[in-house]
Amino acid sequence: MYVAGIDEVGRGPLAGPVSVGVVWVLKDVDLKEKFPLLNDSKKLSEKRREDIYEKALKDTDISYVVMSTSAEDVDEKGIEWSIKDAITRCCEKIPKDTFVYLDGRLHAPKTFKQETVIGGDAKIPAISLASIMAKVERDRYMKKLSLEYPQYGLHKHKGYGTKMHMEAIAEYGLSSIHRASFCRRIVG
Repeated sequence: MYVAGIDEVGRGPLAGPVSVGVVWVLKDVDLKEKFPLLNDSKKLSEKRREDIYEKALKDTDISYVVMSTSAEDVDEKGIEWSIKDAITRCCEKIPKDTFVYLDGRLHAPKTFKQETVIGGDAKIPAISLASIMAKVERDRYMKKLSLEYPQYGLHKHKGYGTKMHMEAIAEYGLSSIHRASFCRRIVG
C-alpha cells in the first residue's frame, strides 16, 4: 500500500498558474528520516527547497507529479475549480491502493481513501514534500516566464502581489499570464 501527500501552491498570485503536487511512497518509507528538515515549503528558504527537491529526484523510493492550471483557466473557471482539476489530474497518476493526505481544505476524488489535515504541510511529511516539489517547479516556471516578460520582475516575486509587481502592472498593463480576475483593483 502507498501513502501520498497532496498540496497546492500559487493560490494567491496575480500571475502564473496554480500548481498541485503529489508525492507517493510505499507505506513503510520514512520521509522524515530521509529529509530531517522537511517542513511547509513556505517556511523554508529557496535554497533549502531546491536542495530537498534535488535530493527527492534522486531517491528511488519517491514518486511525484506536479500538475498546473493556467492563469487563463483560473480566470475563466475560478481558483477552486482550477485546484480541483489539478488534484484530479495528479490522482490519475498515483496507484489506486494509495491512502491520500491532503492539506487544508483540499479533497481527492472519492475513489481514494483520504484525510484532509489543517496545517498538513507542516505536519505530514508526504504533504510537506509535495508542497516543496510543486513550489520548486512553479518557481522555476515563473523564472522562465520572467525571460519572456522581464518588465514584471517575475523571477523575484514569482507572480505574487508585491509592490514591485503591482507597480509594473500599473505601468505596463496585464500580460497573457496574468490572472485578470485577481488584478481588477490594480487596473480598474
